[in-house]
Amino acid sequence: MEFNLEILGAWFVVIMTLGIFSYLYGDNPIYKAAEHIFVGVSAGYIFTITFWDTVWPLLFGRLFPEFVNAGHEFDAMYIIPLILGLFMLCRLIPSLSWLARISIAYIVGMIAGLKLYVFVNSNILLQIQNSSIDFSASYWNIINQLIVLFGVISGLIYFFFSKEQKGVIGKVSKIGICFLMIKFGASFGYAVMGRISLLIGRFEELIQYSASDYNYATPIIAFIMIAVLAFWSFKNQETT
Repeated sequence: MEFNLEILGAWFVVIMTLGIFSYLYGDNPIYKAAEHIFVGVSAGYIFTITFWDTVWPLLFGRLFPEFVNAGHEFDAMYIIPLILGLFMLCRLIPSLSWLARISIAYIVGMIAGLKLYVFVNSNILLQIQNSSIDFSASYWNIINQLIVLFGVISGLIYFFFSKEQKGVIGKVSKIGICFLMIKFGASFGYAVMGRISLLIGRFEELIQYSASDYNYATPIIAFIMIAVLAFWSFKNQETT
């Protein structure tokens, strides 16, 4: 059996994939090991990408342009984010952990302000604009816009609790429920479709790596995992 970096990578992919799939049998050491490796590698990868693509060129590149060749000039204002970042690390020191609250308060306040503008613009103003009717459009477009407008109004009436939902208001709110269920069903179907696409990709790789070019990685690892799980289950029954 010949091994190179490509084949070793394929074996690692199969081990991680089947290790995660082993949770279908139940919580077991193989799944826990695969989960911990995945979380650890993901955290390290995100930290590395964030540091070298964002922190290093945008922060240190402006504070130390003579040492970091990122195409930026010195800007003393970037001392503030450096200090706030150091305050976040003070969480690791119990006596100085209170300094991290300053950074957290700044981050929460800044994000709240930015998100408020985005929320008002996208969820309110654009929704009102997209719910309007353009009578200069074609016949079918006007019908579609009327359906959207009626769906928005009926959906809002369903959440109007200041008056008892009886009579006309009750009937319109029931229609609003239908629009909401259609929306939730479409969103759920879209999410499931995306997850199924990922699952198909996993199975395609498992089938690909079961060939002789990869030293029959999938069947060999599957057999070993089944044997390990059977032994682990047998030992658990003995201890209980």
